[in-house]
Amino acid sequence: MAETGRARQLRKDETWAEKLMWRWLRDRRFSGYKFRRQHPLGIYYLDFFCEEAELNVELDGSQHGFPDQRKHDLEREKFLQSRGIKTLRFWNSHLRRNTQSIRDAIFEELQKRAPHPLPDYTKSMKPVTEKKTG
Repeated sequence: MAETGRARQLRKDETWAEKLMWRWLRDRRFSGYKFRRQHPLGIYYLDFFCEEAELNVELDGSQHGFPDQRKHDLEREKFLQSRGIKTLRFWNSHLRRNTQSIRDAIFEELQKRAPHPLPDYTKSMKPVTEKKTG
């Protein structure tokens, strides 16, 4: 199967966790950063990849706890690091319980690697002070 065909199949067979993460990241919804889903790179497919920040977000199911899979993940990590790509990994099971901390971790890493100016509505407003006339 060609790269795009395999990526298309992976997108079609996504897990509940991938569906949830994609709702956060798609269409530049996440602070204007563009993410690709199941992005092919070498022999690997990156769950959610932001080229601008060279950031890969991976969601891991229970199979990632087994020794063979952990060895594969380590090899993959070395390959990505050699290309300047940072990977953030989150367990599927933590996604619902730790939603805000996971979103914060992704945002912080994006800002470190490719800062975007914050929208005006996020900046604190200065209190209005009245001048006393006397």
